[in-house]
Amino acid sequence: MTDITPLNTALILFVRHPELGKVKTRLARVIGDEKALSVYNLLLGHTRQVTIPLNCRKFVYYTNQVVEHDIWTFPGFTKRQQFGEDLGARMSNAFKELFEQGFKRVMIIGSDCYQLQTAVLEQAISTLAGSEVVIGPTFDGGYYLIGSNRYIPELFIGKAWSTDQVIDQTIATVNQLQLSYSLLEKLHDVDEAADLELNGISV
Repeated sequence: MTDITPLNTALILFVRHPELGKVKTRLARVIGDEKALSVYNLLLGHTRQVTIPLNCRKFVYYTNQVVEHDIWTFPGFTKRQQFGEDLGARMSNAFKELFEQGFKRVMIIGSDCYQLQTAVLEQAISTLAGSEVVIGPTFDGGYYLIGSNRYIPELFIGKAWSTDQVIDQTIATVNQLQLSYSLLEKLHDVDEAADLELNGISV
């Protein structure tokens, strides 16, 4: 019998507060700040919609300061602050915090994946009952989700963040540590203008 239950499973959401000129900057260079902000708000709303039904604890970690009243002011979501020198350190610290809090499974997603659905997240949760690590790869060489059933800081060290090397480097680390892992279906992120059409987003 496993001691895994929804109450000791945690989902981390890394988000930015939607501010003009401060989100989706690569996208904004092509479509402008206002349309980029509109796309980001769409992505945030989608991420909220697909995570609300999940039977687990949800923690929204803000890049900058925690926002008191926004779309994440909703039952089931706990707000926290990211900290660390780079993305890897911030993710590692969030995982460490929640495992030390007593969670048995911890996963993280961002807010860039318009193709992400609740069923994929539910699959990730169930996968961690049998695998030490679960990864949701993206077509651009990154990942939209990573999770583990214990704190593994090596997953977040020495990775070329925001490049097409991230998934390969992460799997290499998993193999070096001889961890069992499972891959979810590959999905498209929304980072560049070309990604809008791939995701059926019109601006």
